[in-house]
Amino acid sequence: MSNILHVLLCALITGAMTFAAAQQPVYLDPDASIESRVEDALQRMTLREKVAILHAQSKFSSPGVPRLGIPENWMSDGPHGIRAEVMWDEWYGANWTNDSCIAFPALTCLAATWNPDMALLYGRSIGEEARYRNKNVLLGPGVNIYRTPLNGRNFEYMGEDPCLASKIVVPYVKGVQQNGVAACVKHYALNNQEVARGHINVILSDRALYEIYLPAFKAAVQEGGAWAIMGAYNKYKGEFASHNQYLLNRILKHDWKFDGVVVSDWGATHNTEEAINNGLDMEFGSWTDGMNWSKSNAYDVYYLANPYLELLEQGKADIKTLDDKVRRVLRLIFRTTMSPSRPYGSFGSPEHGLAARTIAEQGIVLLKNNVPVKSTSAVLPVDVNKTKKILVVGENAVKRMTIGGGSSSLKAKYEISPLDGIKALAGSRVQITYVKGYESPAVKEQDVLGAKDPETKEIDIAGLRAEAVEQAAQADMVIFIGGLNKNDYQDCEGMDRTALSLPYEQDALIAALVKANPRTAVVIISGNAVAMPWVSQVPAIVEAWYSGSEAGNALARVLFGEVNPSGKLPFSFPVRLEDNSAHSPKGGEYPGNNVDVNYKDDIFVGYRWLEREKIKPLFAFGHGLSYTAFEYDLYARTYNGIDSKTPTVTLSMQEITKIEGEIMRLDIKVKNTGTTDGAEVVQLYISDKKSSLPRPVKELKDFDKVYVEAGKTAIATVSITADDLKYYDDKKGQWVLEAGDFEALVGSSSSDIRLTVKFAVK
Repeated sequence: MSNILHVLLCALITGAMTFAAAQQPVYLDPDASIESRVEDALQRMTLREKVAILHAQSKFSSPGVPRLGIPENWMSDGPHGIRAEVMWDEWYGANWTNDSCIAFPALTCLAATWNPDMALLYGRSIGEEARYRNKNVLLGPGVNIYRTPLNGRNFEYMGEDPCLASKIVVPYVKGVQQNGVAACVKHYALNNQEVARGHINVILSDRALYEIYLPAFKAAVQEGGAWAIMGAYNKYKGEFASHNQYLLNRILKHDWKFDGVVVSDWGATHNTEEAINNGLDMEFGSWTDGMNWSKSNAYDVYYLANPYLELLEQGKADIKTLDDKVRRVLRLIFRTTMSPSRPYGSFGSPEHGLAARTIAEQGIVLLKNNVPVKSTSAVLPVDVNKTKKILVVGENAVKRMTIGGGSSSLKAKYEISPLDGIKALAGSRVQITYVKGYESPAVKEQDVLGAKDPETKEIDIAGLRAEAVEQAAQADMVIFIGGLNKNDYQDCEGMDRTALSLPYEQDALIAALVKANPRTAVVIISGNAVAMPWVSQVPAIVEAWYSGSEAGNALARVLFGEVNPSGKLPFSFPVRLEDNSAHSPKGGEYPGNNVDVNYKDDIFVGYRWLEREKIKPLFAFGHGLSYTAFEYDLYARTYNGIDSKTPTVTLSMQEITKIEGEIMRLDIKVKNTGTTDGAEVVQLYISDKKSSLPRPVKELKDFDKVYVEAGKTAIATVSITADDLKYYDDKKGQWVLEAGDFEALVGSSSSDIRLTVKFAVK
C-alpha cells in the first residue's frame, strides 16, 4: 500500500471514529453534583444546541440534546390533573387509551381545607401521576390573588389572602417535586382577570405588589424551592410579564435568588430582544409573526429560536446571557428526568382517588345550617331515620365538571356525580328522586378534532321549574345542586363572568323550592362567590367547589354526616358586586380601559376592603360551620417568657429584630362541646393599632387546623414573627417594623374573633 493510500485510510478511519464518538451519548457521573453536571454539559454544547433547548418543539415539549444523551422536556397542564395527550403540532387530543387521569379538586377547594397536610398529599399524588406519564414539568399550581369574583380563572387559584395562599402552595410544590417533577408556579404576576389578559397593563403601588400579589410566589420559590415559574400574559410597568425586567430579573432572579427556569405562558412571548434580556428562559406556544394562531411547525421561528441564533452569530447578543438560560434548563433536566433517584410514580390509582376524595371532604364548606320554621332539627346532616324521600334538583347534580374551563380541562378516568354519590350512600334507606329544574346549553368536548358547537335548543324554563316545585312539596327534604359550571363566561379560562348572580334563572327556582318545602338545602358548585338573594329563606347552604373525580362521594358523605364539614372560605362572599373592591367606584377600575387597569384598592383586597369600608359580607373570609361547636381558651408565650395574663405584653424591638422565627406563640385549647367529632381551623390575625401608613383592620398571619373528638380538647398552635408585624414602605423600598401597639386576634373566621392578646413593641 502506498504511503498516500495509507494516510488516506488512516484519515478515514480516524474521521469515522470521531464521528461515531460524536454521536454517542456522554454519560455524566450521576453521583456528581447537579451544578458540576450542568457545567460539564454546557461546555460540550454547540451554539445551535444551546438555542434549541430554549424553545418548544411541539405543543408541550422542548428538545434536549440527543448527541449528549440529554432528554427532552415534557410539560403537562395542571394543576388539577394530568392533561390528555394531544397531537404533536395540534391542540386536538391524540386519542390515547391510557391517558385518563384522576381529577383532583380545584385549587379553591384545596385552599378551603386550610390544611397544609392536604396540600402535601395533593402535590405528592398529582406529582406521581405526572411522573408516571413521564412529564417532568407540571404547569401549576396557580397562586394569583382573588381580586374580583368575576375572574373566570379564580377556581384555579388559592383565594384572596397572601398568607393562606403561601402556606398552601409550599407543601404542594414540595409534594410535586418529590417525584422528580418540577412544579411550574403560575401566573407570575398580576393575572387577576381574563378580560384583555393578553395585553392589559396593571398599574398598582409597590406596596400592594409586595404585600398582596407577590408573597405566595415568593414562598413557592424560597420555601417550596420551586424549579419553574410561568410568566403571565398581562403587562406590568408597560412590559409583558413573561419578559419583564422588574418582575423576572430584579425580583425573581436577583432578590429571591431563583435558580430555576422561567417558562412563558403559551403565546405570552412578543419580542426577541426583550425575551433575551428580560428574564425569559423557555418559550412555548407563540403565535408567530403576529398571527392569531400558530402556523404548523413554526417552532424554528419562535422569538428564542432562529431569530436569537442569528443575533448570537452576528455578535449582537452576548453568550453570558445565553449560558445563564441554558444552565437553568439543564438544571431543570438534571433535577427531573436525569435524576438518578427519580421514583416511578403511579397513575389513576385507587390511592389517588382516595386522596382526591379526602381533600374534597376537607374543603367543602358548610355556609349555613339553621333549623327551619316549624321544624325541630337542622336540615343537615340528613337524618335517614326521619327522611325517607329526598328530591334532588339541579343540572349540576349530573353535569360533568372535569371538562371545559380552558387548560384545566381533563380526560378523567371517572367522575362521580353528586346524584350518583347521594344514591350510593343513601342506598335502600331513602328514596331518591331527581328532576333537572333548570338547564344550561351543552358544551362541546374540548380538544376534540371535528367537535361541533352544541345545537341551540329552546329550554322550557317555566316547565322545568314547575315540575321541580310540584315534586318538592311531596318530598321530606330537597337538595338543590346548582351554581356555576365550566361554560363560557362562567368559571372558564379566557373570559370572565358577566354578573355575580347565578345563571339560568336559578335564583327564582331556589326561592320557589324553599317556599314549597322549607327543608331545602342548597349546594353551590363553583370556583367563585355568587349572589344569594334567597339566603334568608334557605336554612342550609353548602359550597362544594369543583371537587374532581370523587366529587359526588365527597359531597354525599358531608351531606349525610359521615364526614363533619371543616372547610373554610378562602375568599369573601360579597352581598353585591359593588361591595367588592375591584368593582367599587372608590377601589377599582375593573376591567380597565383595554389598555390599563388601575388597582385603586391597593392593599385593601377582599376582607381587608370590606372591613375598612365597614361593609358586611354575605359570608366572611375564613367562615365555615361544623356539625358540632368549639370553644376556645388561650395561653400566650413570648420569646422572653411573658404570658398573656399580663394586660399588655411589651416586646423589645431591639431584641425581636434579632430573632429568627416566632416572637410569640399562642396555644389555643379547642374544646369540642358537641356530640360529633370534628375539625376546627383556628385563625390568627394581627391588628396594628397605629401606623405611619394606612393598614388593614386586621390581616391573617397564621392558622392551625386541629381534629377534636366530641367532648374533648386539642391544642392549636399559631405563632407571630417579627415579619408578621411589618409593612412595605414604597418610599423606602423596604419592609418596616414600627414601634407601637398591636393586637393578636384569634378566631374562627375574619368576622368571628374569639380571643384577643394585646402587645406593644417598644
